[in-house]
Amino acid sequence: MNEATQNDVPASSASSETKDFLYFLLKLGLFVFVLRSFIVAPFNIPSESMQPRLLIGDYLLVSKWPYGYSRHSLPLSLPLIPGRILASTPERGDVVVFKAPPSQRLDYIKRVIGLPGDVIAMKNGVVILNGKPIPKQRIADLLIPVTQNMIDATEKEGGISPCYRPQFEITQGGTNFCRYPRFRETLPNGKSYEVLDVDPDGPGDNRAPITVPEDHLFLMGDNRDRSADSRFPAQDGGAIGLVPEENLVGRAWVSVFSTDGSANWFLPWTWVTAARWSRIGEGF
Repeated sequence: MNEATQNDVPASSASSETKDFLYFLLKLGLFVFVLRSFIVAPFNIPSESMQPRLLIGDYLLVSKWPYGYSRHSLPLSLPLIPGRILASTPERGDVVVFKAPPSQRLDYIKRVIGLPGDVIAMKNGVVILNGKPIPKQRIADLLIPVTQNMIDATEKEGGISPCYRPQFEITQGGTNFCRYPRFRETLPNGKSYEVLDVDPDGPGDNRAPITVPEDHLFLMGDNRDRSADSRFPAQDGGAIGLVPEENLVGRAWVSVFSTDGSANWFLPWTWVTAARWSRIGEGF
């Protein structure tokens, strides 16, 4: 009688293990697809347009269900959902992620200021909502340490200072900071948030009234002089004009990580020293 050695594995058994592994990968991929498309998705912040609430190097989770679903809810904007389903309009003051017009290729994050039917204007840096100025109160200046990712972003954009302009740079205790004029805005629904307005005569500080069309939103960055938003006509990679609600991806939910950009991938301990731990867990 021929006896099989311990190393002999029946071909049918090996084939079954391969099928089980492929089935596991299929289930895992489906789970990730459903999770990212319909429940929650990660995003990172590459610019200063939402300072002071969001800094370059912040990572956050975005909830996908609050405004319903469209093709832009899916990875790569797969055209599997016609129009919008379970649609809901954001509230003023919500911080939203969306596909930026006109190309709908890039993800932007801004704050909702105007809803369909609203008339929005800007006068001397003050938002005029339906004929009434939004209260804008001066509060303590914002002091932000100059970080490596701020320096990298400035060099990439060809800027002259990580603090927008050199006059906003200061040094305290051997550390470089950006010091910005800071204000608190309060919307008619009671939502309040901080904004930066460093240029008293910026290009977006005075804009003629515009009526927000049906199914569109007027969105602005909290850093008013560093944000290309609905105050300006849509331009690919720049301003966004009025944003269709169908472009909404989700609502900012919670900050899950933040780094100052100084970490070196080959030096693991710098991953810890570069982290801004106090920013983790901040909600919206």
